[in-house]
Amino acid sequence: MDSISIQDAIMESSSQLAMGVTFGVDPPKQQVDVDIATHISIYDDIDGPKRSLLLVETADRPGLLVDLVKIFTVINVNVESGEFDTEGLLAKAKFHVSYKGKAIIKPLQQVLANSLRYFLR
Repeated sequence: MDSISIQDAIMESSSQLAMGVTFGVDPPKQQVDVDIATHISIYDDIDGPKRSLLLVETADRPGLLVDLVKIFTVINVNVESGEFDTEGLLAKAKFHVSYKGKAIIKPLQQVLANSLRYFLR
């Protein structure tokens, strides 16, 4: 009797999802023409001076989370934790971020917000 590990099952499910097997490989026939504005907010985290809270709301699309992480990587912003949710066509992300182990200072907050706005438009 062949046994499959949980890790193998997860990998198989993930690859099926990535290849569109779960939901189908064909995109919807009808395109939705909706303009969703991108909103970015950065706050000092209430948990202390070692991280900041980044909130992003933008139009959902394939690869969005990967693109967000690429932007963080280029700017050297560390993501300590995050939550990602979608509501229809709207993606909402909440990240606890830091720079060199500290909360993000105002000038870097502006760089991060501008970079996100530029690449998410």
